[in-house]
Amino acid sequence: MTHPIHRWIALLLLTLLMTAASAQQKPTTGYAPVNGLKMYYEIHGKGEPVVLLHGALMTITNNWTGWIGDLSKTRKVIAVEMQGHGRTADIPRDITYENLADDVAGLLNYLKIPRADLIGYSLGGGIALQCAIRHPDKVRRAVIISSTFRSDGMVAGAHEAISQLTADVFKGSPIEAEYKKLSPTPDYFPNFVRRIADAASKPYDFGADKLKATTAPMFFIHGDADGVRLEHIAEMFRLKGGGTHGDMGPRSTSRLAILPDTTHVTLMQRMPIIVPMVNNFLDAKP
Repeated sequence: MTHPIHRWIALLLLTLLMTAASAQQKPTTGYAPVNGLKMYYEIHGKGEPVVLLHGALMTITNNWTGWIGDLSKTRKVIAVEMQGHGRTADIPRDITYENLADDVAGLLNYLKIPRADLIGYSLGGGIALQCAIRHPDKVRRAVIISSTFRSDGMVAGAHEAISQLTADVFKGSPIEAEYKKLSPTPDYFPNFVRRIADAASKPYDFGADKLKATTAPMFFIHGDADGVRLEHIAEMFRLKGGGTHGDMGPRSTSRLAILPDTTHVTLMQRMPIIVPMVNNFLDAKP
């Protein structure tokens, strides 16, 4: 019988193969010296800044294909590659949400951007949450896509399955090919997957009190089968003021969307539905 994690990986790889690149103007690119990293970034379009934070093992290309073209029509889109991902080399430092959030804040300082909106998927959503907690002055609004603020927010078995990933699962896949094409250390892929799996195996808890205290409005976007417990999704939204009767009194500046018949992987295929909702949220008056 096929292991569930192998089915999940197969779906992810199929999604990457089916996704076609959209036409867009050549971006401004660079490497920001932050916290010992040379952090790769791209800037597309003009307007209010929004930072895109990819998922684990992913890059700008295989996470945000299509999204950048749509979002950059009206915004300055800053797409990054986190520690060890894509063109950003790994360094001897733990891969944690806290460290990666500090890197994003450092990038904004380097680019002389006082404050930005954040859109994070999976690992990137956790980074966005930590940015809002650790660097509240840097975050105007945050879109959190299929992420949790505690490791027990995932459905039973999901956290453990991800922690057991090996490079063999990705052999011959677009993820392996992209890594070897872009990484400054193309032969490091097995070690990189192990690093990510080890990081994923560690329990974490950002703190309900800290999430509640964040000042940036948040838009939580999930699939109804994305591997995050519905109770956890509701908890996050309530901590940000959700769960009120909006017709009978004030409602939260934060938002929640749960897409039907949608998994963690297929969420990224719902771009035509999600991007208009995200633009509406980012454009909302304070």
